Amino acid sequence: MADTETQETTVLTDGFHLLIDALKLNDIDTMYGVPGIPITDFGRMAQGAGMRVLSFRHEQNAGYAAAIAGYLTKKPGICLTVSAPGFLNGLTALAHATTNCFPMILISGSSEREIVDLQQGDYEEMDQLAIAKPLCKAAYRVLHAEDIGIGIARAIRAAVSGRPGGVYLDLPAKLFGQTMDAESGAKSLVKVIDPAPRQIPAPESVARALEVLKSAKRPLVILGKGAAYAQADDDIRAFVEKSGIPYLPMSMAKGLLPDTHPQSAGPARSLVLKESDVVMLIGARMNWLLSHGKGKSWGDKPKKFIQIDIEPREMDSNVEIAAPLVGDIGSCVSALLESMGDNWAPPPADWTGMISEKVETNVARMAPRLQNNNIPMDYHGALGALRTIIKERPEAILVNEGANTLDFARSIIDMYQPRKRLDVGTWGVMGVGMGTAIAAAVETGKPVLAVEGDSAFGFSGMEIETICRYNLPVCVVVFNNGGIYRGTDVNTSGGPDVATTVFVKDARYDKMMEAFGGVGVYATTPDELSRAVNAAMESGQPTLVNAVIDENAGTESGRIGNLNPQSVVSKK
Repeated sequence: MADTETQETTVLTDGFHLLIDALKLNDIDTMYGVPGIPITDFGRMAQGAGMRVLSFRHEQNAGYAAAIAGYLTKKPGICLTVSAPGFLNGLTALAHATTNCFPMILISGSSEREIVDLQQGDYEEMDQLAIAKPLCKAAYRVLHAEDIGIGIARAIRAAVSGRPGGVYLDLPAKLFGQTMDAESGAKSLVKVIDPAPRQIPAPESVARALEVLKSAKRPLVILGKGAAYAQADDDIRAFVEKSGIPYLPMSMAKGLLPDTHPQSAGPARSLVLKESDVVMLIGARMNWLLSHGKGKSWGDKPKKFIQIDIEPREMDSNVEIAAPLVGDIGSCVSALLESMGDNWAPPPADWTGMISEKVETNVARMAPRLQNNNIPMDYHGALGALRTIIKERPEAILVNEGANTLDFARSIIDMYQPRKRLDVGTWGVMGVGMGTAIAAAVETGKPVLAVEGDSAFGFSGMEIETICRYNLPVCVVVFNNGGIYRGTDVNTSGGPDVATTVFVKDARYDKMMEAFGGVGVYATTPDELSRAVNAAMESGQPTLVNAVIDENAGTESGRIGNLNPQSVVSKK
């Protein structure tokens, strides 16, 4: 053989490209994160390969974006962070995703194992895997390039299968630079097949649930955000309407059926919780948001509970479940529909009539308050204006957080389509607003209205620069009453510091948005607020409306002030 004969050249790939290829193979095309050592080049390469990589100002907000992306798409949202401090910043969002059952993968660069394990003081040295494990469904570390495909596959399957949640994936810096034969690398990648298979309920469980429902004189259906996540919208609506049972939507389930639907018991919440005798939970958990199924809010009448959940251990978590229905919500509701037959008897007319009368009374009582033009605005006048805007734009996505801002908006603003209301979730986390708004705009392409308390906005307000940088159709309304709950507290010591709940008076949040090239508006009346938000929604321009709210309008901790311990000691 001649020395000059051409020899076959081995084509190599590396950890960077294998990770990108593994994600793309599984139809993941968007990531949220903050660049830095050791993942800066990965972000650049992913963007160069056609992925959308959105850079935030803080990892926690990027994590909230990834979490809500998972909720909206049923694919795991990806949050990319640097090691140690960046990883820790992302952990709150990872735990938030797990608590709320949102599929999310936190991918963090990390220090090398041989240095971490000997505690030799590497740059940002931390045993991240051990720290993440208690806060998520699963945690994995990939040490070899040939295992990247399996690592991504395991993370995806863990995030979306069964009850969805957060997954941590640890990638030491050295992994990215590892090389291997490109052909072998391609073969090492895994396309996840059927990552969230249907979980079919047992026929006897379906029959039992229907028997309990048939026995009811005052039945109630409670829809949780799990029902919205399931995207079984048509079957859920068909079941509710065929049964004729009044329904109560939890906040992120609003819009599965329109809040104006004749079976909606939202405005009669207190009545139906107390007076019902059989309650069916669909994708809702009997946690603190439902007073654990006990106490004054549930009244003293005996009740039977039916619960649909994919997690068997959720049953009997607070109260006895008479008819547990274990399976995915789509399969369970479909099975119920098929077994109901054509002669299902509606609930007694005295029950539905009592609810309708209460709904009409409460709606009529509220109507004048929502039309007031008080200056400065109160929550009812301001939210009344926004209520009309959402009614006229039912496809828009409402993001909502705060204390009073959250509580009042939840009951005042009607929703008409599923997965259009996004809020603080099970933990009541403040600061989710801007990350959630960004992901909602990116993942859906729909206009977003983010209604924020001034305190809640402070947790993530710098992300309005991110909104402007990507020119997203997000209108942020900050309800500015100059403080947490109210702006009127005083320092009882007489010292120079303001009270712990008081902010700078007449803060100009609108100027912040203008500083980044967006539109800032200062609004003092419901009419000004309405005009500004309508203009923003029509233009699609990044906008912040500083809505001045009466500093006396709020209440302590919104509607959960009872959770604040009260001192019984008087100091003289």
